[in-house]
Amino acid sequence: QVQLVESGGGLVQAGGSLRLSCTASGSIFSSNAMGWFRQAPGKEREFVAAVSRYGRSTDYVDSVKGRFTISRDNARNTVYLQMNSLKAEDTAVYYCAAAGWIAYLTSTPPRTNYWGQGTQVTVSS
Repeated sequence: QVQLVESGGGLVQAGGSLRLSCTASGSIFSSNAMGWFRQAPGKEREFVAAVSRYGRSTDYVDSVKGRFTISRDNARNTVYLQMNSLKAEDTAVYYCAAAGWIAYLTSTPPRTNYWGQGTQVTVSS
């Protein structure tokens, strides 16, 4: 059974930075694309970023391009989301997910049953 555990969330001022981490259990991590999603209060969950199995390809929602960077360390079964120049509208619960391909993560709805429990990111303006 795959378990995804996020960490690194917190409270930060606008313009600041945070780095989220997601560690996966099981051998499935290295054979899957990994992604980050977020859900703000009263809003639908939205795709944020994804990285392919070996880290060669990435994809981002337009609103975070140039500010967020997704990366992965397969030796540590961990995917990261470096968030810079944070804005109040980035406030949300951030979730990690795993799926066979980036396309599965960017589809609507995402084609995966592998989700973490979420970590809160709050950006104060």
